[in-house]
Amino acid sequence: MSSLRNVILCADDYGLSDGVSRGIAELAAMGRLSATGAMTNMPGWRRASPDLEPLRRRIGIGLHLNLTTGAPLGPMAGLAPAGRFPSLLELLAKAFRGGLDGAEIMGEIARQLDAFEEAQGAAPSFVDGHQHVHVLPGVREALLRVLRGRGLAGRVWLRDPADRTISIVRRPVGRGKALVVRTFARGFAREAHAAGFVTNRGFSGFAPFDLSVPAHRIFEAALSRMDRVPLVMCHPGYGDDELRGLDPAVESRVAELEYLKSDGFGALLEERGIRLVPGVALPGAAKPEFS
Repeated sequence: MSSLRNVILCADDYGLSDGVSRGIAELAAMGRLSATGAMTNMPGWRRASPDLEPLRRRIGIGLHLNLTTGAPLGPMAGLAPAGRFPSLLELLAKAFRGGLDGAEIMGEIARQLDAFEEAQGAAPSFVDGHQHVHVLPGVREALLRVLRGRGLAGRVWLRDPADRTISIVRRPVGRGKALVVRTFARGFAREAHAAGFVTNRGFSGFAPFDLSVPAHRIFEAALSRMDRVPLVMCHPGYGDDELRGLDPAVESRVAELEYLKSDGFGALLEERGIRLVPGVALPGAAKPEFS
């Protein structure tokens, strides 16, 4: 067993829609993923949260901080004056112009954390961001302040969505997206570590929204060229009308779900000696047990 490679396989967007949540819960029960991040501002979160209860000891359950889909949990006159979050492009423009109100962002982060804790009865085991918004200027600083203010340094880990350039360029899928996100995330891990948080080291799973690349090739690429504490993101789920009204990625989610359930994915894990683990080891924490 000592020769197995530990990898965090995290399904994003739990709570986005009932179909997405159901698919993620099924995969977790099968042992085909090891973590999921919850979008606690979405109506589907409270409906789907109870389904995570039997999985709590098997997977990492985190907050998938969301600032681009749906509505905030409280008033945000600067970012969401009409009561709806902006698109990613609009958020990027504000962030890189220094146009985000730090206090306003902190308030929404706190509300989404509260919604997680109210539903789950505990703090998240990790925090990341929908469309990687947690690493943006004006958001990362707010996030670290809120988490530290709650005494969560050393108790939760944070996702670093960057990877080594050489690893990115040697993977045949998703290079462009990965390089852009690496640029956005520059310095995030260093700042997180200075604030007392641990992060993954190594990140992959970028894929096109359409089916131009089959799911098996996406995961074959993602599970290669990995760093020392690798995290692979994925976006499986069942398609439904709720999802179609929120996100353009529908067919690709179904394709990922089907592949992750398949014998082919099980064979890939075995062939590469990969063990799926729920998260990054925290300082002073007991060594996790794996089923």
